[in-house]
Amino acid sequence: MDRRKRLIVGGLWIGVAVVMATTLDVGIPSSADGVARLFVVVIALFLASVYLLDPWNVVSDPFRQG
Repeated sequence: MDRRKRLIVGGLWIGVAVVMATTLDVGIPSSADGVARLFVVVIALFLASVYLLDPWNVVSDPFRQG
């Protein structure tokens, strides 16, 4: 995946994290619903960092693409 596509996908994941973060209450979540929303935000930020930084060369490895 080239750099431009990685930036677009990473930006989309950051957008998902921002939208989900707006639904969180201030403070530590006490219900399962709040914990699930926080989990989605963390996973979305993790995926954004994988696409933007590509730390393990997973996204840009040409041998893994079909």
